[in-house]
Amino acid sequence: MADKNATRSIREKIITFWKSEEQIPSAVREIASVLVTVGAVVAVLLLVCGTWPAIVTIESESMVPHMNVGDLVLVVAADRYGTLQSMEEGNISGYAKFEMPGDVIIYRPNGNTDLHPIIHRAMFWVEEGEEIPVMIGQRTGIYTAPHAGYITKGDNNPVIDQIGWSNYRNLGGPIEPVKKEWIIGKALYRIPLIGYLPLNIVPVIIIVVGAMALHELYLRSRAKRDEEINTGKKVRP
Repeated sequence: MADKNATRSIREKIITFWKSEEQIPSAVREIASVLVTVGAVVAVLLLVCGTWPAIVTIESESMVPHMNVGDLVLVVAADRYGTLQSMEEGNISGYAKFEMPGDVIIYRPNGNTDLHPIIHRAMFWVEEGEEIPVMIGQRTGIYTAPHAGYITKGDNNPVIDQIGWSNYRNLGGPIEPVKKEWIIGKALYRIPLIGYLPLNIVPVIIIVVGAMALHELYLRSRAKRDEEINTGKKVRP
């Protein structure tokens, strides 16, 4: 009986706290509402896109003019809404994305999960040991693929990723052909400029939380003033 009474008492305290119009419970409800909304958005994105992250922000000019810094890009799994096609395949099939043949893929360089993913166009598929001619400065060289994968390139870059960076962000070596398991997804749509918000997520969060707190204080102050006017008495804060 004592345990049931204790459980009931705890439940009643939680309900009382949750329904309270005081400042702290109100703030907790606001934060909980935001978290629930974010969770619902994440669930919908996972369901629609089939991969994560389902949204990325363009942080460099390597895809200009088809993608610009600050663009927000919706990412879907490689097999969603059609088979992934390289530029080579797109030239044959007529398929184009972001104004050029083939898909733009989002991949983890050499499968490294500690680095930001790269968003570049899939140029063509190579097999292990395959040799391909490449331009290195003013001369033609030969690139030998260490394993099978996609050769990739930024639309605004002069050379392919696999020779463009000898040690991308301390990766420990050059970027290798992109294995299928390294691909997070392919770019579906882009929204200009909206991506500046994620790029500055910390100050945005501070501004949003601050605005929520000020709004709550304003509502409480107005309610207190209205009650004082109606009753003609000072209301304890």
